[in-house]
Amino acid sequence: MEKTGTIREFARYTLLSVIGMLALSCYILADTFFVSQSLGTNGLAALNLAIPVYNFIHGTGLMLGMGGATRYSICKSRGSHREADEMFTNTLYMAAGFSVLFVALGLFFSENLAVILGADEAVFAMSNTYMKVLLLFSPAFILNDIFVCYVRNDGNPQLSMAATAGGSFSNIVLDYVFMFPMKMGIFGAVLATGLAPVIGIIIMAPHWLKASKGFHAVKTGLGAVHVKNNLALGFPSLLAQMSSGIVIIVFNGIILRLTGNTGVAAYGVVANLSLVIASVYTGISQGIQPLVSREYGRNNQKAQRMYLNCAMVSMAVLSCVLYAGIFLWAEPIARIFNSENNAGLQEIAAAGLKLYFTGILFMGYNVILSTYFTSVEKVIPAHVVSFLRGLILIVPAALVMSEMWGMTGVWLAFPVTEGLTALLGLYFDNSSHRIAGA
Repeated sequence: MEKTGTIREFARYTLLSVIGMLALSCYILADTFFVSQSLGTNGLAALNLAIPVYNFIHGTGLMLGMGGATRYSICKSRGSHREADEMFTNTLYMAAGFSVLFVALGLFFSENLAVILGADEAVFAMSNTYMKVLLLFSPAFILNDIFVCYVRNDGNPQLSMAATAGGSFSNIVLDYVFMFPMKMGIFGAVLATGLAPVIGIIIMAPHWLKASKGFHAVKTGLGAVHVKNNLALGFPSLLAQMSSGIVIIVFNGIILRLTGNTGVAAYGVVANLSLVIASVYTGISQGIQPLVSREYGRNNQKAQRMYLNCAMVSMAVLSCVLYAGIFLWAEPIARIFNSENNAGLQEIAAAGLKLYFTGILFMGYNVILSTYFTSVEKVIPAHVVSFLRGLILIVPAALVMSEMWGMTGVWLAFPVTEGLTALLGLYFDNSSHRIAGA
């Protein structure tokens, strides 16, 4: 394949993937906007306390989808069609197991989760409702994530993007209908969110129901090797989402102590915008994943690096544009989610936007590099990068820096963590590239 063809292919896959991931991020962003308009500061705080549950569910779906689809692409490029089908079937088995776990949590433990995550009397009922319904819809979220990854890796990124965008658009429309004309409150917001992946699955049905598709469910048991491959290759995707949830929990606890529910509501603005920006980088990384895995299966190292370099250049340009926009329009962005014109929320959120997002260039680098390592089965570097940015550095940084500088320290913990992780990621990448070229 000529270079112009590969660049065109990179543009096609990544653009469609970014659009799809942006649409997916609007699940929660739409809820944030409509909840802020309908239920005010307490509603926004309740939603932010419940968001970690979504992170865990979506992270599980991405883990199974990315892990299974990555291995599927490698097997298909090597002509191992039976192994590819077994990988898909085992992915479905694991999806069923995790779905049972999440639904059970929703039925029996949602109130306990609301208390653990810091909901006080003012926001408990809303947080509990949002968590319970999210957990009950977890099978749809998980299956949608899996099918999005497999359909994209099966050569149909257009349908994958259309399904994600269609589900997100339906969420926005249903959010408005349920919360305003029908006045269903927080339940309406989460019901709209839960129905979105169902609509996405329906949109993808023409692909995954046709006999000519590349992946099929076959008669096979739950294989230890397939489970291991899925978890190993998909774990960075889970960790990225899981760590987002853990970070939100930790930050909520710190901010509750520093500024109360108003600060948590302000952090909700920052955290939700962060999800949107992270979705751009995730879209780029997931766009190159099937291409890199295919070339890895063919042992074409030059093409692998070309895709990685294109992804990094695209990410760097977008990061500069995004931060410039956030810095210049921090006040209007915060005001969008401040329907009560709360002066405290406005001040905290605007300052947070400017400080927190100084780290987005490093975040983009880390997200793309981790997925690249996964795509070429370099599991340990992928896990190290994910663990460092997701848990090992961010939590102690937030605790220590908040004690030293209050809310300023909370906001700066993110860029410090991403910057340090990026340095180690650069070392891993240079080392692996030298070994591959030797």
